[in-house]
Amino acid sequence: MKKISIKDVAKKAGVSISTVSRVLTNSAPVSEELREKVIQAVQELGYSPSSIARSLRNGATKTIGFILPDITNPFFANIVRGAEDYLRQHGYTLIFGSSDQDTNEENHILEALLSKHIDGLLFTGSGDSNPKLLRKIEQGLKVVFLDRIIRGVNSSYVIVDNKRGISLLVDHLLDDGHKSFLFINGDKNTFSAKQRYEAFLQRMKSGKYKYEHHFTSFSYEAGYKFASQLSNPVEFDAILCGNDLIAFGVIDALEDRGIRVPEQVSVTGFDDIPFSRHYKPALTTVRQPMYEMGQKACELLLKMIKEQLMTTEGIILEPELVVRESTKRRI
Repeated sequence: MKKISIKDVAKKAGVSISTVSRVLTNSAPVSEELREKVIQAVQELGYSPSSIARSLRNGATKTIGFILPDITNPFFANIVRGAEDYLRQHGYTLIFGSSDQDTNEENHILEALLSKHIDGLLFTGSGDSNPKLLRKIEQGLKVVFLDRIIRGVNSSYVIVDNKRGISLLVDHLLDDGHKSFLFINGDKNTFSAKQRYEAFLQRMKSGKYKYEHHFTSFSYEAGYKFASQLSNPVEFDAILCGNDLIAFGVIDALEDRGIRVPEQVSVTGFDDIPFSRHYKPALTTVRQPMYEMGQKACELLLKMIKEQLMTTEGIILEPELVVRESTKRRI
């Protein structure tokens, strides 16, 4: 089947190719009569102009890229949803890719997105540096970081106050009489895990508490594996987890070994992904405003694009303690 071209549309409408182009790009005034002829011809022929060709003429594709570690993680899925909804309301399309915490894959996705002539990028990095991205930013790429601040890169960001979130959890556990703490954290190279570790360490050193900290990965499997190796009975009053997925793995591993949560040990998460309230036991955690993070990041990015801003801006959102069934008073 022959591919419909702009020349075919012009012939069908009885106008010049330049008139069709002006109607499709809205780049110059065209009479209403001619506009109607072009639109009717486009519809009858089923013509779909190349978005990349339009972008080369207009200098914008109305497309935003998003590089994130793992779309199957509900934390990132909720952020993506917030970003998608905001961009759709403002006439933009979102294209995203999962890096699987691999810098090489991250850079492959970046090149693929740049080949699509994206107008800007949302970025949640796999580590604390990315030289290739830094070069692209220096060349003018508009970027907003989400849940991360990358070392050596001067760009806008949207994060949650991770240190405040850990402090809320520790305060709650201390108020409930817990005196010994194990923190099973996420990936050691990520900004959020480092921030949570620093807050935990600071709180533990402020009192005479027994504690341990371990970096793993932000996954159910990491939590299950680690908890499967703990002594029985567990030698800590409370287990803090780097995110809710780790906490789910910990709870399941403990339950499989006959260790009851929260009767024998309290367990907490971080994120408050939707399933946390339905887990058994329902998870005590810290709520991150995931949907709002996606919305705020897009608001920042579109502002940077439309106003051609060179200055950077940081937004730090507040976490919220959510107390449920996985923690219990020890007093």
